[in-house]
Amino acid sequence: MPDGTDAHRTGPVPALAAEDHVCERCRLSYTDVDVDQAVAVIGSVPEAARAAVEDVPPSCRRLRPEEGHWSVVEYVCHVRDVYATYTIRLHRARTEDRPVLEPMLNDLRARRFRYNHSDLEAVLDQLVASVAGFLDEVARTEPDKWARVVTRQPGEERTALWLVRQAMHEGVHHLDDIRITGEMAGASSRGH
Repeated sequence: MPDGTDAHRTGPVPALAAEDHVCERCRLSYTDVDVDQAVAVIGSVPEAARAAVEDVPPSCRRLRPEEGHWSVVEYVCHVRDVYATYTIRLHRARTEDRPVLEPMLNDLRARRFRYNHSDLEAVLDQLVASVAGFLDEVARTEPDKWARVVTRQPGEERTALWLVRQAMHEGVHHLDDIRITGEMAGASSRGH
């Protein structure tokens, strides 16, 4: 989510959610989700994202309704990048011994890659491809590989199974962000 600073570039990277994370907002509990459930939800993300975007008037899709919120377009770009990034992360978990993952640096990506100027239809199509690639990588992961460990920051160890749960949560959570942001942007545009 944007913060108006270069905090991710110059400051500490926020910690990853725990293996047993429960999201306060969407109530998703990682330990209640198995791979098959995650795959079913992730497979529905592109269609749900397209539907959520279609509910937002075109004139509101690039608006940041308030400080600390991305626009609808920026959230869709982020979700696309999550699935591309997590495809690589899962591949590395499956094929390397304890790989160290690079942080996504979400706000830096949004600024430097000019998310808000992206062709939204193209991004929605790219989201389909990113999700398909991620699900292909999940399918290639043998049952005995789900406990393999990745690291990011010192003391931050997560399993391959966590990667799938986290990727599912990112989709669910940000679909909600798209809906909320669309409503806020619409209300904001009507107020001016």
